[in-house]
Amino acid sequence: MEANGLGPQGFPELKNDTFLRAAWGEDTDYTPVWCMRQAGRYLPEFRETRAAQDFFSTCRSPEACCELTLQPLRRFPLDAAIIFSDILVVPQALGMEVTMVPGKGPSFPEPLREERDLERLRDPAAAVSELTYVFQAITLTRQRLAGRVPLIGFAGAPWTLMTYMIEGGGSSTMAQAKRWLYQRPKASHQLLRILTDALVPYLVGQVVAGAQALQLFESHAGHLGPQLFNKFALPYIRDVAKRVKAMLQEAGLAPVPMIVFAKDGHFALEELAQAGYEVVGLDWTVAPQKAREHVGKNVTLQGNLDPCALYAPEEEIGRLVKQMLDDFGPQRYIANLGHGLYPDMDPEHVGAFVDAVHKYSRVLRQN
Repeated sequence: MEANGLGPQGFPELKNDTFLRAAWGEDTDYTPVWCMRQAGRYLPEFRETRAAQDFFSTCRSPEACCELTLQPLRRFPLDAAIIFSDILVVPQALGMEVTMVPGKGPSFPEPLREERDLERLRDPAAAVSELTYVFQAITLTRQRLAGRVPLIGFAGAPWTLMTYMIEGGGSSTMAQAKRWLYQRPKASHQLLRILTDALVPYLVGQVVAGAQALQLFESHAGHLGPQLFNKFALPYIRDVAKRVKAMLQEAGLAPVPMIVFAKDGHFALEELAQAGYEVVGLDWTVAPQKAREHVGKNVTLQGNLDPCALYAPEEEIGRLVKQMLDDFGPQRYIANLGHGLYPDMDPEHVGAFVDAVHKYSRVLRQN
């Protein structure tokens, strides 16, 4: 430890490493907890900060991203911060236009329609230079966190990004993106490779900038059955982990734990557990004991309370958390929701969730 209280990269010394220890599979005194979309519209202060700017302008402002990232930590004793950003900054960096339409979500005015549209995409190696604003936000936030908790960086997985780039926004069926997989498998792999080649240096850049863990969001895993998943999603998920780790090592940087969250990907838990990630995130449709059977003892599980459980009265939230912690067991586990927080949730109930995890996980360890 350096005498000035600064860590190896000149960042403040980390005071609470419970989340990182759990991610690495080390024993912890209590169960660490954070929430996907903890920096979100359910917080009035978030709405206030965001009101003045359009969504992607906010993403491009390191100062705004830092403020939004820190807001939930001022309210709740969370064990990790996750940088405020969006998975769609990567397609943007590849040259695609993306806008955020209020009430509708992301929209690509010119989605990929034909194979030849892939030629419009920027060289993936050059795309990273378009994302320095994310790195600046991470460095600033890591400084301002003052070592309170670790900072998580993230990105969308190749298949999930591909769906947006082809569908032109959200979709209930992903039929256009899946049409590519069936009709244009070669072009699909080409696009997935381009995305992987952009994601690897982007994630490494986040670690260089100060991220202490990384999460890969395969939000649209559920639209693929096992065959398509194993062919078009899993190889790239594996590749991202392998190449990020190799690049960090080559750069002489310490490894960081990596989390993969494949929403509705319950059919691929065993494969995901062997994909090179320290942590496998679960949505609320998976029974914790079954998940543990599938993934074995060598990975940490993260999740998986139904976010809608936070609509319940606070006592009920406490009961549900107790059940969840009993099911997951005390070690190799990070508490979270099974998806992000929704905008109409009561911050008090989020606080009740966090407190219940801390309180009950300590009790669990004493017995």
